[in-house]
Amino acid sequence: MNYKLIKEFVDLLQEYDQQTTDYQADMLVFSKWLHQKMLIESAMTEPEWDGKSNGRSADSVINTLLVHLSRYAKLHAKNAIQDSIFSTSDEFIYLISLKSYGAMNKTALIKMNVHEKSAGIQIINRLLIMELVEQIPDLQDKRNKIIHLTEKGRQELEGIMGKIRHASSLVTGNMTHSEKMELIRLLSKLELHHKSEFNGIF
Repeated sequence: MNYKLIKEFVDLLQEYDQQTTDYQADMLVFSKWLHQKMLIESAMTEPEWDGKSNGRSADSVINTLLVHLSRYAKLHAKNAIQDSIFSTSDEFIYLISLKSYGAMNKTALIKMNVHEKSAGIQIINRLLIMELVEQIPDLQDKRNKIIHLTEKGRQELEGIMGKIRHASSLVTGNMTHSEKMELIRLLSKLELHHKSEFNGIF
């Protein structure tokens, strides 16, 4: 019996289970997923990058690209908030979090946006001063404060959302829809890894 082949098949089943949110124990669905996976992998060729011939690793390139893309995203966001009440992209991102997920305590809001506590508190304090958010005691735990989006905050956010969406589209540039979907899958996998690694730190 070819145990190596069996192990490869089991590994593929595990990958299918992890990547498919609406997992179905159906051979036809699995076969289609496997066929698509083979097509993608067969079309992929290892790219060239600066320093590759001198031993520069793929890990190094990925880190550099992510740092650069983060800076490009910040530049586009900075342009989007010109002539607005916001001074940093973090401020409107916190408001988007509150609008999307509702009121929450400071710790949850800071953790959601992957900030250290001191940096997150500074952002929240600026929003409080501008009256874009308000805080009320947590009825479940009076040591905590619940952060709410105010009507002013909602209006300021809605007034700039068009520019924010445009900035977001500039970040993804000339990528096709299928490339965006694949990038979401890969980045989500990478973020999930770091979330589990840094659980409790942020």
